[in-house]
Amino acid sequence: MAVLVARQGRELQRYSQRTGGRIVVGCIPYRVRCDGELEVLVITSQKGHGMMFPKGGWEEDESMDEAARREALEEAGVLGDTEPVLGFWHYKSRRYVDQTYEGFMFPLRVADELHQWPEMASRKRTWATVNQVMDGCPHLWMREALEKLVARHATAVLQSAL
Repeated sequence: MAVLVARQGRELQRYSQRTGGRIVVGCIPYRVRCDGELEVLVITSQKGHGMMFPKGGWEEDESMDEAARREALEEAGVLGDTEPVLGFWHYKSRRYVDQTYEGFMFPLRVADELHQWPEMASRKRTWATVNQVMDGCPHLWMREALEKLVARHATAVLQSAL
């Protein structure tokens, strides 16, 4: 059995030339229920509170979608395929008050949930409905990304029905 370890440190992370802050890549892990409704996987912060999606620094030795999949594995213990980027946002760091990050979010259709993952001791994961996440996620930019995923899913459902 292989041991999975989360990457540590910021030596390889990319920084924005515009803001000087980190470039962050994340994903919205999701699945489609039998009734066609979306469920999304949310995680707690490392301090154990909040409702958020996996995200972290984009490192120099990986593509954006590789970074999104890595964060999903490390923080939420899921594997899957990324889909085209949902968008790009600027947001203020809560830890470093003077830092503005650039964040990119991808949908990640979950193919497998692992029983063990690198950050399982410091994060909890929960499947939730879109409405639950909209009500509980404290980050406006993450809610906007979820709205884009829901709209994209609705469009795909309509197109497949035609």
